[in-house]
Amino acid sequence: MDGLTPIQAQLFALQDLGYRTFHCKLMPTVDPERVIGVRTPQIRQLAKQLSGTPEGEAFLQALPHRYYEENNLHGALLSLGKSYSWVLEGVNTFLPYVDNWATCDLLSPKVFRKHLPELREEIPRWLANPHPYTVRFGLGMLLSFYWGSNFQREYLDWAAALQREEYYVKMMVAWYFATALAKEYAVTLPYLQAHRLDPWTHNKAIQKAVESTRVSPEHKAYLRTLKVKSPPQPAL
Repeated sequence: MDGLTPIQAQLFALQDLGYRTFHCKLMPTVDPERVIGVRTPQIRQLAKQLSGTPEGEAFLQALPHRYYEENNLHGALLSLGKSYSWVLEGVNTFLPYVDNWATCDLLSPKVFRKHLPELREEIPRWLANPHPYTVRFGLGMLLSFYWGSNFQREYLDWAAALQREEYYVKMMVAWYFATALAKEYAVTLPYLQAHRLDPWTHNKAIQKAVESTRVSPEHKAYLRTLKVKSPPQPAL
């Protein structure tokens, strides 16, 4: 194809049109014309090849990208970074360009796990951001890294306090509470009992917890009794 950058040409060389058709159905907010059709493992492999190279560094500076897979490659490159400060700066530069749940959820830098106290200071800023996928990313960091000895009850307060109408934010709040019900049931249950979440998110959290194999049958039975009349699904 004419007019492609070398990295775009590499992505098109990995194109799977059947996968493109399937994947576009999962991302109703993304223009299909921006989707090449490259599977995530291949994106990650390409990121490994480009990581630390001049070509990879130049690509990270070339925002905004044209294609969905370029954004995924950008996220995969950041996720491989070894320097916390470099990755954090790159993430904050990139987040305004994230426009779908899949790219958002792919962005999970490994180095963050080694810097949880510093990362914790960033999360409230992401949660307060007007951009919905920045909020979703902040919730994703809580969901990925802050359990066990790293869990604090105030993280539930942070998630419960979000007054957002975007579907992909509400869904991540629901996932967070469903996971918390599996990992920290006694601390999390009062949030459902007190209806701290909006009705749709409340019911979705219960649904996901009931579907989980990590929640006991007794807890599932009680959670079902907490369902409320739910409004229609929020708009995408």
